[in-house]
Amino acid sequence: MGAIRPETLAERLEAEDVFVLDLRPADEFEAYHIDGSYNAPVYHELRADGEALDPYLDDLPRDSEIVTVCRVGACARDATTALSDRGFESVTLEGGIRNWRGFQENSLTYRLKSFLRSLVS
Repeated sequence: MGAIRPETLAERLEAEDVFVLDLRPADEFEAYHIDGSYNAPVYHELRADGEALDPYLDDLPRDSEIVTVCRVGACARDATTALSDRGFESVTLEGGIRNWRGFQENSLTYRLKSFLRSLVS
């Protein structure tokens, strides 16, 4: 199970070779989301086995990598595992929509996290 950083996702979105699956409730999705993402509002129903995703599987591409998104990443990791178990290529957006928003806004918090990550890498 892998993860993708916001800056990498932004590059991939420009190339249009990725599908973003947002798991948050519809009201949160409507308030703020990654352009072009698909909402499957299973955030509160997703179990480790991923059954809550089953009604949405026919809408997901089998020929593109799927990036799962939730608030901070925990639910998305469960979804990534469930999708991988079902034969989909899937990764989790590192830090969820909060991290994406920090990246988009170039927030101090995001810049500090990125700097610290560069020191560890």
